[in-house]
Amino acid sequence: MPVSTLSSRAAAALADARPVPFWTDRPERPDPRPVLTGAAPRTDLLVVGGGFTGLWTAIQAKEADPSRDVVVVEAGRIADGASGRNGGFLAPSLTHGLAQGVACWPDEFATLERLAAENFAGIQRTLSTYAVDADFHVPGELTLALTDHQLPSVRESYELHRAHGVPVQLLDAEQARARVGSPRYLAGMYDPEVALVDPARLVWGLARAAESLGVRLHERTRATGFDTEGSGVRVRLADGSIHARRVVIGTNASQGVLRRFSAWVLPVYDHVLMTEPLTPDQLAAIGWEGREGLTDAGNQFHYYRRTLDDRVLFGGYDANYHFPGRIDPALEQSDASHGLLADHFLDIFPQLEGIRFTHRWAGVIDTTSRFTPVFGTALGGRMAYAVGYTGLGVASTRFGAAVGLDLVDGTDSELTRLGMVRRKPIPFPPEPIRYAAVRATRSSLAAEDRTGRRNLWLRTLDRMGVGFDS
Repeated sequence: MPVSTLSSRAAAALADARPVPFWTDRPERPDPRPVLTGAAPRTDLLVVGGGFTGLWTAIQAKEADPSRDVVVVEAGRIADGASGRNGGFLAPSLTHGLAQGVACWPDEFATLERLAAENFAGIQRTLSTYAVDADFHVPGELTLALTDHQLPSVRESYELHRAHGVPVQLLDAEQARARVGSPRYLAGMYDPEVALVDPARLVWGLARAAESLGVRLHERTRATGFDTEGSGVRVRLADGSIHARRVVIGTNASQGVLRRFSAWVLPVYDHVLMTEPLTPDQLAAIGWEGREGLTDAGNQFHYYRRTLDDRVLFGGYDANYHFPGRIDPALEQSDASHGLLADHFLDIFPQLEGIRFTHRWAGVIDTTSRFTPVFGTALGGRMAYAVGYTGLGVASTRFGAAVGLDLVDGTDSELTRLGMVRRKPIPFPPEPIRYAAVRATRSSLAAEDRTGRRNLWLRTLDRMGVGFDS
């Protein structure tokens, strides 16, 4: 699927698309919480970032100790960031997939898999306990081969999953197309353990759950700096300050909070489209009765899913890094990237020619060199952080929050003893080398997608445990 300029069919499909995320462009969005201004009262725990990591941190902190005073500050609106812009895939993995986990942490992988299952069950328990309606359902995920040289990748993934006890199914072209009707599908693997959610409703529900436990949430409250003060931290805010005994940072790709994040976290823009609701005839033309989440086996892959009101979300593939790690709302709209996605969508589903997209947006993925989070402490242990989920944070942020709490509390736990927590990923090089390396890696991954051959650059990165994921 080559990169192309905006075609006439893509232009027609995108003509009426609103340049905002679908998930938050709905009347049920909660009213904003108050801004925190002035010299605020002291708190036991301040959480910076009101997305999934921050809210899971607040909830787990209060559940463990109801007497602990917890405050969450969010620079924008809750769900404005990555938590309200993703595809809503809730994968049980903590390691960016089985292959990555086995490759990076073979000696503790059994422990990581157990912790992943406990984390997934904890999410379901929270949704039930606090009556969070996030459209949670578990239709599974199909990984599909779109080219002949993706066929071995699908089979290898199937064999690896079976070897680790995951009840996956291998599908030939006919079986794959019977599930979802695309002429592009040559084979597939079905994993029944992947869930889907409405991510905005999930983050809004977690916010309400946190408040029910006594957590105070403040939106449009940007943390601008940190100073040690006594046994705690004085946190400077855009319009005031607050003293916290301990601080946990969960700000995704935002690197203005701690400068050290720039060494490990690469901000990558991922673009997404949402269709209008499909008609009964359109649904009949593509099948997809199981509502599985879909992805393909390329390096530059798409992810797509049906919503419960029968729209199709379609994203991924064209991940963009902007020199020198620039994050700017102006970068969220790209005719090149959105047009490419529209063309790819219609290549996969030619029977949906003429469909319109109602929303187009982008979000920033906090990518690390090993695709899994980076954890650590700062300010003499008064502050902890968990960032770098690389696009798979809907489920694993709950685990990251638990790690952050143990770190900031100085707890020697099973989580803090993990190699994934103790050892940081290989840092990215400084600019302009970083930008050149990203461009070279993207070009090499695209070449492998076209040819099926992994070049010397990619093989070298493999040996170093470094990569790049769309």
